[in-house]
Amino acid sequence: MSGAGGLTHLDATGAAHMVDVGDKAETQREAVAEGHVRMRAETLATILAGNAKKGDVIGTARLAGIMAAKKTADLIPLCHPLALSKVTVDIAEDSALPGLRVTATVKLTGRTGVEMEALTAVSVACLTIYDMAKAIEKGMEIGGIRLLEKSGGKSGDYRREGA
Repeated sequence: MSGAGGLTHLDATGAAHMVDVGDKAETQREAVAEGHVRMRAETLATILAGNAKKGDVIGTARLAGIMAAKKTADLIPLCHPLALSKVTVDIAEDSALPGLRVTATVKLTGRTGVEMEALTAVSVACLTIYDMAKAIEKGMEIGGIRLLEKSGGKSGDYRREGA
């Protein structure tokens, strides 16, 4: 049931609450999100060569993203804790930025969607790239964090135009 202004996380008085999903049917749910870290070409080359002082930037960011997806309910106040069945975080060179493009895919069979888990995975992976490479370049820019697609659930499927 919707509360104030039709928002599901607000009750009739406008107070925040966690939505009761107990009566919802379990369905296959999947979400894909992306983001990027823009940097100088020299910084990108250093990361790709494995020469960052903190170690394997891409491998560490991938693990951080996976861990973040699993911890989303601890970070976003009204998210349900979920038993995710799959989380993948792909990090690829994008010479057009230049920089690294991060894509996360999250899946489960459950009563609520996994959009926030995918977005959290991307966000933390991007932050980890920044943290591990900031000694090389402090002016890196994190951006473009957005949901590309989701499937399953009562609201149906969504695909961002151009995705």
